[in-house]
Amino acid sequence: MATWSRRKNIDTITHQEKGQSLHRTLGWPHLLAIGIGSTVGTGIYTLLGVGADRAGPGVILAFAIAGIVCGFTALLYAELATMMPAAGSAYTYTYAAIGEGAAWVIGWSLILEYALACAGVAVGWSAYLGGMIRAIGIPIPDVLLMGPHAGGWINLPAVLVSAAATALLCLGTRESANVNIALVVIKLVALVVFVALAVPAFQGVNLTPFMPHGFIAHQDGGETRGVMAAAAIVFFAYFGFDTVSTSAEETKDPSRDLVIGIVGSMAVCALFYMAVSAAAVASLPYTEFAKSEEPLALILRAMDYPVTANVIATAVIIAVPSVILTTLYGQTRIFFVMARDGLLPNRLASVHATRGTPILVTVITGCAVALVGGLFSLDEIAELSNAGTLVAFAAVGLSVLVLRRSRPDLARVYRTPGAWVIGPLAIAGCAYLFASLPYSTMIQFVIWNSIGMVVYVTYGMGASRLGKRIAQGAE
Repeated sequence: MATWSRRKNIDTITHQEKGQSLHRTLGWPHLLAIGIGSTVGTGIYTLLGVGADRAGPGVILAFAIAGIVCGFTALLYAELATMMPAAGSAYTYTYAAIGEGAAWVIGWSLILEYALACAGVAVGWSAYLGGMIRAIGIPIPDVLLMGPHAGGWINLPAVLVSAAATALLCLGTRESANVNIALVVIKLVALVVFVALAVPAFQGVNLTPFMPHGFIAHQDGGETRGVMAAAAIVFFAYFGFDTVSTSAEETKDPSRDLVIGIVGSMAVCALFYMAVSAAAVASLPYTEFAKSEEPLALILRAMDYPVTANVIATAVIIAVPSVILTTLYGQTRIFFVMARDGLLPNRLASVHATRGTPILVTVITGCAVALVGGLFSLDEIAELSNAGTLVAFAAVGLSVLVLRRSRPDLARVYRTPGAWVIGPLAIAGCAYLFASLPYSTMIQFVIWNSIGMVVYVTYGMGASRLGKRIAQGAE
C-alpha cells in the first residue's frame, strides 16, 4: 500500500536531471493551435455519421453533452497545468495528488487514449482520401483502404500518414507547431464553408423525431443506440485540449499560456461542433449520411455542391493530419515522462541534444499508431480510446479536489470556479459516458489495464525513481 500511495513532491516537480528536460519554445498561439489542431478532426468530419446512426438528430444533443463534460474538465485541467507546469498531463497530476499506483493506471490509460486517437484519426482521414480519389474517377481497391476487421487487407493511407506525422515530430516541437497552425486555419475555414452552405437548406422535418432511439444507451439489434451511446463516441471529438497540458514543460509562460490554450481551444471547438452538427442533420435526413465515413462531403454532394464537396474533402486531407501530429506529440510526452520517472525503461526518456525532442519514443509510438490504424476500424478504435480518456478526465477532477484539501497552501495561478461543484459533475459525467460505452469496449479496457498492472508490478514498482529516492531518504 505504501508503494501504491507514494507521491511526487509538487514543490520540486518541475526540477529535472540534465539531458531529460524539454525545451521551452511554445507560446499561447502555438498552444491554442495545438488544442484546436488535436481536437478538430475525425470526431466532427467522420464520427458525425456514426453518432447520427446511433442517435438520429439527437446527435446534436450528444455533442452538447460531451462538450459540457469536457468543458468542466478543461477548467479543472487549467488549474492543475498552471500549478504543475511539467509534462505528463493527468498522469503527473495524479502522481502528485493521489499516488504512484493510481498514476500508473492513468498513464497506462493515456497511452491507450493517445495511440488509439492517432490511429482513429488516420483511419478517418483515409476514408476522405479514398472518397475524393473515387469522386474524380480513379479506382482504388477497398482492401487497401480498410483493415482486416473491416473486411480489407490493410489501411495503407492510414499507415503512410502516421509515418509522415512521426517524421515531422522528430524534426522538433516548434517546427511541428508552426506547421500545425497553418493546418488548423484550413480546417476551420472548411467547417465555416460547410455551415454557410448547409444552413440555407434547413428543413424542420429532418429534425423529427429528434431522438428516434431514445436518450439512454441500450442494445438494439446488436448495436448500441441512444443519445448517450452517441455522446460516448462523439466524445472522441473533444479531448484534444488534454494535449495542451502535456506541453506544459515546453511552454514559455505556463501561468498565462496554458489557460488560454486549454480553455480557449475547448470553447472554440465546442462552438464549431454545435454549429456543424446542427447544420448537418437539419439539411439532410440523417439516414442518408448516418453510416458514411465522409458525412460532410456526402451532404454537400447530396445538396448538389460536388465541387465544394471535393474542396472540403481536400481540406480534410490536407489539414486533418494535424490531429495526428498533435495527438502523437501528446502520446510521446506521456511515454517520455513515465520513462523519466523510472516506470518504463529509462532509455525512452532520452532527448535529442540539438532538437530537444524524445526521438526514440516518437519513432516507437509512430510505428505502433501506424500498425493500429492499418488494421482496425474507426468505431472500434474511437470507443476504446474514449474509455482511457474518460478515466483520465475523472482522475483530473479527483486530483483537483484532493489537492484543495491536502495542499490549500499551494499558489494557484488559475483557480477553477466552483471547483466543488464542477469537479463532482465532471467525474459523474465521465462515469456516465463510460457506462454508455459498449460492454465489449469496457472488457477490452479492463484487459488493457490488467496487462498494465502486470508491467507495473514486475517492472515499474521496483524501478520507480521516486521509490528509490524514498528508500535512500532523499524524499
